[in-house]
Amino acid sequence: MPERRPRPPARRRRSPNEGVPADENPTEVLGLDFGDRDYYDDYGDHGDYDDLLDEDIRDEDDDRAVPEYFEDEREDRPEPSAPRKRRKRFLGWLAALTVIVLLAGGAYYGARELLGFGFEDYEGTGENDVLLHVEEGDSTRAIATKLDELDVVASAEAFVDASEDDQRVLSVQPGYYVLKTKMSGASAVSGLVAPDARVGQLQLRAGTQLDDIQQPDGSVTPGVFSLLSQASCADLNGTSTCIPAEELRRVADTTDPAQLGVPEWAAADAARAEPGRKLEGMIAPGVYDVKPGWDATTLLGEVLKTSTLRMQAAGLPDAAGQTGYSPYQILIIASLIEREAVENDFGKVSRVLHNRLAENMRLELDSTVNYVLHQPEVRTNDADRARAGAYNTYRNRGLPPTPISAPSLEAITAAEEPPEGPWLYFVKCETNGLSCFSVDYEEHLRNRDDAIARGVF
Repeated sequence: MPERRPRPPARRRRSPNEGVPADENPTEVLGLDFGDRDYYDDYGDHGDYDDLLDEDIRDEDDDRAVPEYFEDEREDRPEPSAPRKRRKRFLGWLAALTVIVLLAGGAYYGARELLGFGFEDYEGTGENDVLLHVEEGDSTRAIATKLDELDVVASAEAFVDASEDDQRVLSVQPGYYVLKTKMSGASAVSGLVAPDARVGQLQLRAGTQLDDIQQPDGSVTPGVFSLLSQASCADLNGTSTCIPAEELRRVADTTDPAQLGVPEWAAADAARAEPGRKLEGMIAPGVYDVKPGWDATTLLGEVLKTSTLRMQAAGLPDAAGQTGYSPYQILIIASLIEREAVENDFGKVSRVLHNRLAENMRLELDSTVNYVLHQPEVRTNDADRARAGAYNTYRNRGLPPTPISAPSLEAITAAEEPPEGPWLYFVKCETNGLSCFSVDYEEHLRNRDDAIARGVF
């Protein structure tokens, strides 16, 4: 509290009769009559007169310091104004409330740390299997809230508190996770970050086709249907959620592609394809989150919906308009590029295909011949190239009827925007997969023979 300063002595106004002996017989004051005018009217009810008098005194004392304000100690001093009293009362309540909040907060967190309470928490590792869906952008608190709603934990705070000691929670990726109901917060954290907790993940590589491929060495490269079947699998309370690859293939063959989710610009062409190939090339490479328990129709529909968005990012269908080919034909060209070249050669291979199509030349690609073979070879033989069929580009002119694989975004872009160049031929001629390009056939044969001699092709 500021120190109170002493009050300066009050100045007393000096009377003009000071020092004059009092009159023992004072004369009675006579009332003077000035007619209708009051003597003090010129001074506005005495107010101006007092002001003039104060002004005279101020003029006389201009050189003295102005006294500081002091508290009025009179018994009948006026009360402070109402607004000032309300403001002081409000500040007092605010200060008191702040102290109460601080004390209560300190008591809560202190008790929580010392006594271990403050939120509900189950004990143990849980009871029944349940699926948690972590979505893009979910924070630890958002995950905790979902776990609380699923009854995985007794309270969101139980998970948040336990996650503070395990930073792996911060790296949990979007997807589906198998946990159990009625887990302790610590058990839920451990279960969520366990390597086998995530289910329903499909990772589709560029160049993958719908059906499995049996390689010359006897190994099998799984196709889209097999990979989707694997992704659908989870064991929930003793029941498998797997959708067999045969069921996925059956639904793809018997359902209108447009109803499954194939985009409008490709639906008619896909519908004309032969069984087993209707969805070829329509499921773009990338990572998909598949919910175990979806039926075959829902599973294919969700994957196709996401795939359509990825193709839009690659420019389809709009970018096809400047090429002279339909969006579906651009997708076919992109699938050929994907299977014939490494990414560094995508542009040149695209130019070869565009040039040969413009010249009405057969494409003569081993990849299209191998597409229908049970055990394909990188380099086809004469018998394979003599086989009849719509996908044999050694015998047929133009493009095959459907894509032959799932092309990447880069392959689609190369199909849409090939670089300028006169090349008409190419052959793989380096161990790293790069090709040699040529304009005339004789040069191409020399490149091919050299690659064969070096064991590259």
